Amino acid sequence: MSEPDITAWRAGVRGWLASVLPRRSEQPEGPADYAVFQNITEEAERSLLDRVRAYRRQRYDAGYGAIALPAELGGAGLSMRYVVAFTEEEQAFDPPQSTELISVTCGLVGPTIATFGTAEQRAKFARAFLRSDLLCCQLFSEPGAGSDLAAVATSAVPVSGDEGWLLEGQKVWSSGARFADYGLLLARTDREVAKQAGLTMFLIPMDAPGVEVRPIRQMSGASSFNEVFLSEVRLGDDMRVGPVGEGWKVANATLGFERTASGQGTRRKGGTFEDLLRLARALGKSSDPVVRQQLADVYVRTQLRAATTERVARAAAAGVPPGPAASIGKLVASANLMRIAEVASGLLGARIAADTGEPDSFAWTEHVLGAPGYRLAGGTDEIQRNIIGERVLGLPREPRVDQKPKPQRSG
Repeated sequence: MSEPDITAWRAGVRGWLASVLPRRSEQPEGPADYAVFQNITEEAERSLLDRVRAYRRQRYDAGYGAIALPAELGGAGLSMRYVVAFTEEEQAFDPPQSTELISVTCGLVGPTIATFGTAEQRAKFARAFLRSDLLCCQLFSEPGAGSDLAAVATSAVPVSGDEGWLLEGQKVWSSGARFADYGLLLARTDREVAKQAGLTMFLIPMDAPGVEVRPIRQMSGASSFNEVFLSEVRLGDDMRVGPVGEGWKVANATLGFERTASGQGTRRKGGTFEDLLRLARALGKSSDPVVRQQLADVYVRTQLRAATTERVARAAAAGVPPGPAASIGKLVASANLMRIAEVASGLLGARIAADTGEPDSFAWTEHVLGAPGYRLAGGTDEIQRNIIGERVLGLPREPRVDQKPKPQRSG
């Protein structure tokens, strides 16, 4: 089936967006929000989730909820350039601020179940996740398996008599786990094989007996992340996603869907160049030559980040792996957040230390305290540099205790 004319398709997108959303205002309304990681009360987050889910359902029903997913799996069956086009059109409007849980549910878990799930799982969960009728968090990382995801230790042991699985372990950094109906969980089912070969993926109800969710309080005050403890959790084999031992394949596909999740409504992270410029003008410092140099530095970094992000999106639209651009983009993003934090702190001086009621001042503390955490989220800066060094520059691989060194040829 041929794809629709993209110009006409864009016009249809604009018309639909105009019918459900207000136009984006040039001047931000309400109190300033510079949080890198969401910092709102549980009640406020539930209310936000309700608003975002209402929009996500409208979007899915209009045919824009799973643009790049094949039609037979519940998507629109279009190429990535239509995802990019939708994202560009949506930027002119003001959808409800999204959350990581929504992005994970609709952009990662929904496509995963649609791709790897059984017929029964697809019928029960795929559309519900893609439409956000059900919410699902990601249970991958562990205290000893963050950047090295294949090292997960959470175990899933078969129960005799074909009664499913018994799960034990701990997961960490699970965004939105308190509000999720399910969790997509990577567990070890075989310790006698290579670590990537001994993993299996499961879908686990978050209210199952033995599942305990504990919020993690961050230094910025937020609790957007959670620890999840699993103690003798029983799970039927009908909740296994993909074959036994192929969890690594499913996990990589899930993470790969991040490339096609553009336009899922991910919230902005921290203050921007425009926020920083507005602050400098409000403080009467925008004419200071040193401040102007700092602002120019942030502006250049911001443009570089935007160009790198567009490069990754365009590569995905063409069906080409993004290569090192994805790792470079992550490094540029975290470095820019840190630079914005430095400049904002210098501009505000003592004003940033206490809330005096002065607008657009103390709110910057959430950016300053949250920016260092972004250097860890989604793969640490060190891991990104290793990827670039090893895969692009051809530098020697980092020593790894779980791998035997290759024998060197003599002579």
